[in-house]
Amino acid sequence: MDIKNVSVIGAGTMGNGIAHVFAQTGFKVTLVDVNATQLEKAIGTISKNLDRQVSKGVLTEEQKATTLNNITTNTSIADGVANANLVVEAATENVNLKLEIFKQLDAAAPTGCILASNTSSISITKIAAVTKRPELVIGMHFMNPVPVMKLVEIINGYATSKEVNVIITELSKQLGKVPCTVNDYPGFIANRILMPMINEAIYSLFEGVAGVEEIDTVMKLGMAHPMGPLQLADFIGLDVCLSILKVLHDGFGNPKYAPCPLLTNMVMAGKLGAKSGEGFYVYTAGSKELVVSGSFK
Repeated sequence: MDIKNVSVIGAGTMGNGIAHVFAQTGFKVTLVDVNATQLEKAIGTISKNLDRQVSKGVLTEEQKATTLNNITTNTSIADGVANANLVVEAATENVNLKLEIFKQLDAAAPTGCILASNTSSISITKIAAVTKRPELVIGMHFMNPVPVMKLVEIINGYATSKEVNVIITELSKQLGKVPCTVNDYPGFIANRILMPMINEAIYSLFEGVAGVEEIDTVMKLGMAHPMGPLQLADFIGLDVCLSILKVLHDGFGNPKYAPCPLLTNMVMAGKLGAKSGEGFYVYTAGSKELVVSGSFK
């Protein structure tokens, strides 16, 4: 399949990053979101990220302009995928929302168009089951920030064809990424391993074993992690972490995946991490400060 036109569904952090990478590689991209303001914000974010690449000498001003010219926006799924060879869904990590989107994509996308999901934990088999083209449905899990991170976790659903896997694997390489194929089980590989580690770090804080800074420092200096698990959780979004842990817990029925009560309470309180301005750390004007009150001492 000759993929030239790519539609990205969802203009949030992951969606605008995915659109950025495809457009920079020369694909024609339609970025789709029902919220026109979100689309405008996404284009602004992509432009700023391109400026950063220009300042580092990675891109020229001409390449930046070409990348932006490769992106159009649309508030209609039907119109936004009408000419697509590949659709990458990057909506909120909510199973009911994704199932509804894939029903719409299946009805609107051209015959033969591959439907991919950037889901970090939701079953590709379950998503594919609401379409009439399950063999063309695959997981394409990018890492955040998309323009920087090299990994693409490719998830085969139960019915995903070998041909589609080969196409998406080669496409990922074309984007300058490193593809890793995994099978469709809860959390796949990335989050099946990462989320229990983050959850255990939260339990260590909850049980008073150590403080936020100490936990993160041990993992950074002792295990050579570039970022501690609590800070990483803040950047992922504590609501997203909670959602993935629930998928693991429900999918395996194993209590070891049960979310820490502290994580649940923080999400209920609206402390979602960097995006809300406060999680395990407080975020002000791009800086990071430790929360040093209450349960977080």
